Amino acid sequence: MQSRLLRDALVRLIRKRADLLVVGQGAPANTLSAAVLESQCDILLLDSLHAAAESAEMTAWEPLVGAVKTILIGMDADEKQFLAAVRAGIMGYLLKDASTSDVIAALRTVSRGEAVCPAGLCSALFRFVAQAPEPLQRNAKPDLTLRQQQLVSLVAKGLTNKEIASQLNLSEFTVRNHIHRILKQVDAESRSQAVEAIRSHGYSLSQ
Repeated sequence: MQSRLLRDALVRLIRKRADLLVVGQGAPANTLSAAVLESQCDILLLDSLHAAAESAEMTAWEPLVGAVKTILIGMDADEKQFLAAVRAGIMGYLLKDASTSDVIAALRTVSRGEAVCPAGLCSALFRFVAQAPEPLQRNAKPDLTLRQQQLVSLVAKGLTNKEIASQLNLSEFTVRNHIHRILKQVDAESRSQAVEAIRSHGYSLSQ
C-alpha cells in the first residue's frame, strides 16, 4: 500500500512538469516488458520492488533495459546490486533517500542521453571499469550467433522489426533487443552502419 501511495504521488508531481509525460504506471513485474513496449515510452522508472521481484543479478529484465532507457529508484547503496544494474545497462540509479526533485532531475538527465549515479557509489564504478578486461579492438571480428546473422540478413534486406519478428517467429521485443546488442557489438550508431560493418568482417548475410 505504501509503495502504491508513493508511486501515485510521484506520478502526480511528474504530470505537473510540462516537459514530462506519464504514459503508464503500475505494471506487474511479470508483464512489464509487454506493458513498456505497448506504451512506447522513452524512459522506464523501475522501483526496488520490481527489481527484487526478478533476481538479485537483474538478468531477468536486462532485455527490457536494452530496449528502453531505465532508471532504478528507491534502491539500496549496495555496490554489488549497483554494479549488476550497470552491467545490465541502466542509465540511472537513485537511492531510497532520493527526493522527488532528484527523480525529476534524473528523468531530464537521462532523456539527454546522460547517466545518473549516486556520488557514494562512484568509486565502485571506477574500480569496476579499472578491473574490466580490455575491450575488443574496433577492427576485431564480431562473434555473431547464427540467430544474429539471420536477423542482420533480414535487416540488410530492409525488413522492419515487425516483419523480422514474424519471419523468425520471435517477439518484436526480442528483435529490438537483438539489434540493440548487435549495434553495441560492432560499435554502430544505426542499422545500416551495423550491416556494413558486419559485411566488412566477411559475413555473407545470406539466408
